Amino acid sequence: MNVAAKMSPMVSFDIASLPTGLFIDGQWRSGGEGKTIDVLDPSTGDVIVAVADATVQNAIEAVAAAHKAAKGWAATAPRKRSDILRRCFELMIERKAMLAELISLENGKTLSDAHGEVGYAAEFFRWFSEEAVRLNGEISTAPSGANKIIVEHQPIGVSVLVTPWNFPAAMATRKIAPALAAGCTCVLKPATETPLTALVLANLYAEAGVPAGVVNVITTSKSGPAVSSMLNDARVRKLSFTGSTEVGRVLLREAANTVVSCSMELGGNAPFIVFDDADLDAAIEGAMIAKMRNGGEACTAANRFYVQSGIAKEFSRRLAERMGSMKVAVGYDASAQCGPLINPKAVERIAGLVGDAKARGAIVLTGGGPLERQGFYFAPTVLSDVPSDSEISSEEIFGPVAAITTFTTEDEVVELANGTEYGLISYVYTKDLARGLRVSERMDSGMVGLNRGLVSDPAAPFGGTKQSGLGREGAHHGILEFCETKYIAASW
Repeated sequence: MNVAAKMSPMVSFDIASLPTGLFIDGQWRSGGEGKTIDVLDPSTGDVIVAVADATVQNAIEAVAAAHKAAKGWAATAPRKRSDILRRCFELMIERKAMLAELISLENGKTLSDAHGEVGYAAEFFRWFSEEAVRLNGEISTAPSGANKIIVEHQPIGVSVLVTPWNFPAAMATRKIAPALAAGCTCVLKPATETPLTALVLANLYAEAGVPAGVVNVITTSKSGPAVSSMLNDARVRKLSFTGSTEVGRVLLREAANTVVSCSMELGGNAPFIVFDDADLDAAIEGAMIAKMRNGGEACTAANRFYVQSGIAKEFSRRLAERMGSMKVAVGYDASAQCGPLINPKAVERIAGLVGDAKARGAIVLTGGGPLERQGFYFAPTVLSDVPSDSEISSEEIFGPVAAITTFTTEDEVVELANGTEYGLISYVYTKDLARGLRVSERMDSGMVGLNRGLVSDPAAPFGGTKQSGLGREGAHHGILEFCETKYIAASW
């Protein structure tokens, strides 16, 4: 089923050796209709390989495999599950270089970002290998004294996991690791833009000792019908989705038909607030991380920069200088500091947002448009004096564009920052700890980076408020998302 790439990219592994089928019940197989999906290299626009295109029937077969394996996996001793998850972590670290190259090849992110993703993705297996043996319940006496109250956590059951293209390893392991730690089996549907990482990792899980049917992976161009069919299968009891708020709303409505438990990590529109008293060097470094990690294609990316009037000019100048000097190149070129966007539509959409901001009076300090070269590139861009009514102030950018607006007072910036339907993450920079904590508490978001441009950590609860999602991933909270809480009233 492998299709040779049109051009041989600068990677150390054999592209022809990559798995391209559906992984169901521990076996590789073709799609039901024999159709395939081309996977493109965003750095060049060339086809890397073609992967199997699952039918709705294939999706149901994956659910059946997960259901068949469910009782055995749930009954597996927590220590054994823990050991298997730990081995997944070890294998990912051993193969970090290859996995990073693969991520860069199909996603376009720089090698440095891809190495960071592999390390982050692997940590979910290490963290949840430790959580697997600490899924503690409770026992207490009823206030009346009539009985004991016993509370335990049981695996929720077959779980459907739907992941996006921007972090093809981490978004999968952030769901698979807690699901397996809790004793659940699953069906993973990765994005069609970046399926190769998920398929390579499927082999790794099997090598680590994950039994057949416990993790199934299907790739499909019929995402809507395939996911719908699984959600309407009575054997499925959990949906964990990372993606756009628009699609999340659709899936929540679909899941209501069978009252499937849902965890949703949806869109963001992160404010990055810099007060006059901030350490400017630290704020610039934090801005580069929060904005340019993964080329800005992250739900946690800083979208709206609010800089207090006293330092706005200097902050804007220095940020433009840093972003304007970045080397934009093929993602898997080791010297690249910014790679391509995921596809031509992304380039077109961001160009439209920048064009609207310019038309409303925003000033381009660096960049400002697509780059004329093979592949899907947009120049790192800094806009100042961005009006609050511009589209770029209300929409998730998902690219290398920083939009700066000046503010005067604390109350003003809190109102601006919270004035969105999203509430995933906020960033605050100030040397005044009291103000930093005060503003952090006023942010209507699930996470806040206080004098930090990076907050993601497997040991911390990741998730948002408002229309940025439901539930939390990571920390102890992450395993509970895949559990049912059972109460037993007992007398003895």
